Amino acid sequence: MTARGVDIIEVSSEKNLIDFITLPRAIYYGDPFYVPPLTREMKEQFSPRNPFFLHATARYFIARKNRKPAGRIIAFINRIHNEVHKERTGFFGFFESVNDQEVASALLDTASGFLKGEGMDIIRGPMNFSTNEECGFLIEGFNQPPLLMTPYNPPYYGDLMEGHGLKKAKDLYGYIYEVLDKLPEKINRVASIAEKKGIRVRPINMKHFRDEMLIFMDVYISAWEKNWGFIPPTREEISHMGNRLRTIVVPELTMIAEKDNEPVGFMGLLPDFNFVLKYMNGKVNPITIAKALYYSRKIKDLRLLLLGIKAEYRNRGVDALIFREGFKGVKKGGYRRVEFSWILEDNIPVQRLVEMLGATLYKKFRIYEKSL
Repeated sequence: MTARGVDIIEVSSEKNLIDFITLPRAIYYGDPFYVPPLTREMKEQFSPRNPFFLHATARYFIARKNRKPAGRIIAFINRIHNEVHKERTGFFGFFESVNDQEVASALLDTASGFLKGEGMDIIRGPMNFSTNEECGFLIEGFNQPPLLMTPYNPPYYGDLMEGHGLKKAKDLYGYIYEVLDKLPEKINRVASIAEKKGIRVRPINMKHFRDEMLIFMDVYISAWEKNWGFIPPTREEISHMGNRLRTIVVPELTMIAEKDNEPVGFMGLLPDFNFVLKYMNGKVNPITIAKALYYSRKIKDLRLLLLGIKAEYRNRGVDALIFREGFKGVKKGGYRRVEFSWILEDNIPVQRLVEMLGATLYKKFRIYEKSL
């Protein structure tokens, strides 16, 4: 199809898909902060083997201007989201574009047309593919590289969204913590109170990794079910994510809090594997594998990807106890920084908690939406 002088093609072949996956390399050429994802992993993520597609329908589009690739977008409908939130919302994700409003608008018009044709009332994004994964455009913090599974994009993306009439739906915050020799005394004091109430924290057991992931799922759903945009992951999705992340999980940084052997909290700190991916340039071969083995020992940043406390155990010091025990693994591993992301802009209790640790707000991400 053609819109505003821009040609839009739908991905319908293996070649189209490779073009879709590799398109960002031209847009980010020369950008020192861009981290190319592994092409092999992206092909898996976009294939029917991804359990997300058991409850979702998606279409993939590439924009060309003057016969050259200029942008891409995925339009999709997540049936679980609409069932949970009683909405008719469609999403866009994996958006990339040159700094050209015609290209961006043609992509968004195409995605909107598909979603409206499927009966959706709203288009929202970016989501890659849900709030359980990457979401939002970076709008503040362009002077820092992206950590594992966090968005990175040119500064003009926000202008392209607003130029097409999309408005802010929600902002997400990223905090950074420079690791000190010890935690604030208040954290240790509150953690001791939780211990006296019978709360215990342990590292996950890698020999029973699948069972531990189900424990995480139970805590995660209980802790997050009332959060904006939350979609409960399926067992298949938890298993799929676990398989993707298992090789970089460090038990001393992945903790489960228990009361009388029942899980009540979960924390997942992950080494910033983006530091390694930077040197692999999207490829998996003997040379890049050797680079991965070498540079994985030099990772100094962590991302707090997962944190959840069951509702009935909040305000009892469980989070402080988890932080205290996880801090031991942070120090043991010689890590220098921890990013806490993402945190909803209106989740004031969690913001105050990470600020109490000494973390500072350093990045903001924005999700946009528009009525169809």
